[in-house]
Amino acid sequence: MNEERLNIIKEKLNGLGVEFYDVNGTPGIIASPENVLKICEVLKNEGSISFEQCRDTVGVDRFTKKNRFEVIYSLYSLKYRDRIFVKVIIEDNKKPETPTLTNLWKSVNWYEREAYDMFGIVFTGHPDLRRIYMPEEFEYYPLRKDFPLMGIPGSINLPKK
Repeated sequence: MNEERLNIIKEKLNGLGVEFYDVNGTPGIIASPENVLKICEVLKNEGSISFEQCRDTVGVDRFTKKNRFEVIYSLYSLKYRDRIFVKVIIEDNKKPETPTLTNLWKSVNWYEREAYDMFGIVFTGHPDLRRIYMPEEFEYYPLRKDFPLMGIPGSINLPKK
């Protein structure tokens, strides 16, 4: 992304409390759960920005005492052929929550469900927030850093050999 386009994005997001950072030459935005929906609405719908696609969404467990969980959205502009990352830092380590972006990008549905299933991050307002890999009755989140490497014996019924 060139500097001129980045300045346009910064101008359009001015006043929304965003912080910009760089990921190996790709710009990123740090958002809070309170303002991520508004930020992404601007990124998608503003004609001079136009990020029409959300290509990926990942959950992150930093395993720190503060701001343990993050959700990172990878947005792509077909019109301008560039991308940007939107990182949502979740402050509540006990009940990680952030609003869903499924109203903006339908593809986010599965990505957010995966982050919920593996990390336990709840996406408020999600139309179908349920597990996709683990059974519904499974009480744990396997990609959290405090989950034992060998699993929890007896936590899930496995087929006999």
